[in-house]
Amino acid sequence: MNPTDPPSPSRTTRTRATRPRTVLVSGASIAGPALAYWLTRRGCAVTVVEKAGALRSGGYPIDVRGTALEVVRRMGILPRLREAHIALRRLTFLDAHGDEVAAVAPHALSGGTAGDLEVPRGDLTRALYEAVRDDVEFLFHNSIATIDPSDHGVDVTFRGGATRTFDLVIGADGLHSRTRGLVFGPEAQFHRYLGYCFAGFTMRNTLGLSHEVVLWNTPGRCAALYAAGDGDEVHALLTFARRTPPGAFRDPQASRELVAEVFADAGWEVPGMITALYGADDLFSDTVSQIRMPRWSSGRVALVGDAAYAPSFLTGQGTSLALVGAYMLADCVAGRDHTAGFAAYEQATRTFVTLNQDLVGEGDAALFPTTAGALERRNAMLRGLSSLPPTEAEPAHSALTLPAVGPVSGSPVGPVVEPVAGPGA
Repeated sequence: MNPTDPPSPSRTTRTRATRPRTVLVSGASIAGPALAYWLTRRGCAVTVVEKAGALRSGGYPIDVRGTALEVVRRMGILPRLREAHIALRRLTFLDAHGDEVAAVAPHALSGGTAGDLEVPRGDLTRALYEAVRDDVEFLFHNSIATIDPSDHGVDVTFRGGATRTFDLVIGADGLHSRTRGLVFGPEAQFHRYLGYCFAGFTMRNTLGLSHEVVLWNTPGRCAALYAAGDGDEVHALLTFARRTPPGAFRDPQASRELVAEVFADAGWEVPGMITALYGADDLFSDTVSQIRMPRWSSGRVALVGDAAYAPSFLTGQGTSLALVGAYMLADCVAGRDHTAGFAAYEQATRTFVTLNQDLVGEGDAALFPTTAGALERRNAMLRGLSSLPPTEAEPAHSALTLPAVGPVSGSPVGPVVEPVAGPGA
C-alpha cells in the first residue's frame, strides 16, 4: 500500500511512535529467518529462538521454484543462490539387480523449469541468516517452554527459565512444531501420514558419482544416492512404504534397526548404505507426512511453513511454501491488528498451499511405486521420457502472485500499531 493512500477499512489503524511491535519467531531454519527479514522491514522488532546450538548448515539439497523465486529475488539473495545452484545432469533409475532402466533429465519429472533453483540446504539457511542477523535478536540453544496469552500480549517462558512478553508469537519450527503443540493441541489431529518412511544421511562417494541422482527400486522400496557435485560424499536416502506409521521411528537407533530389517535382502549398493547408516552422525529419519490444519492462528499466535502446512518432500515444495508463506504473513500483518492480519494471511495463502500439498498424488506414483505392476508402469513411462523434452512447469508452483513490497522501515525499530476498538480488535 502506498503510504500516501488513505487506509482501507480493513487496515484502519492508529499509530503511536513509542515502540515497535515485538514478535517472537520460533525456528531458525528457512521460514523463521525469511519471516524475520520481512517483519523487520515493516517496522517490527523480531527475536528468533532456535533449539539448536548454532545455525544448521547440513541437510539434503532443496528446491526453490515458482513464486518462491520472486521472494528470494526481493530479498536480494537470488544471485548468491544462483551461484550455489546444483546443476544436476541426470537421474538414473535402476531395477532390483542394479541394471539401468532409464536415465532422464532432472526437469522431466519435477514439473520444474530451467530457471528453478536446487541448492544445498545449508547455503539457503546461511543466506537467510546473514540477511537478517544485524537486525534480529537470535537466541540459539533455547526454545519455548510455555505460552500464556494475556491482555497485553503473549507471555513466553523459555527453556532456560527467562520470561518475556511479545505482541505476537509465530511458530516456524517445522513438521513437529512445539509451538503448534502448545497452542493448538496434539500433532495427531493435524498429521496426515502418506504411507512412507525415510532415513537420510551422508556417506562416502564410493561410486564416483557427479552431479547426478541414482535410484534403485523394488516395489515399496527405494534407495537413492544424490551427488550434488563431484566430492567425496553423497547424500543417501532409504525410503520404504508402510501401511501404518511405525512407533518411535524418529528415535535414531530404532529407525536404523527398522530400515536395516526392511532392506535386509536388497541388492545393488544397499548393503553398503546400511553399513553407512549405522555409522552416520547426521541421520535424519521420519515418516513422510503432511500437516493439514483448519486454522493457522489462534489469538496472537500463528504458524508458518511446515509447522502450519508441511507438504512433504514428495511434492518438492516444502521450502517454496515456507518462503512464500513467510512473505505473505509479514505483508498481511503490516498495518493491521493481529486478528485481521492473520485472517488476511490465511485468505491470501491457503489456496496456493492446498494446490501444492495436493501434488503429493503425483510424486508418490512417480518415484515410489508400491506394487510390481505400478513399478513396471513407472519404468515404461521413464523409458518414454528419456526420448522426450522436459515437461511443462507445474502451474501450482506459480499459482500465487506476490503483493507489491509495502512501506519499508530502515530500522527494526518503528511505530507500534494498535487496533482501533471495534469488532475483531
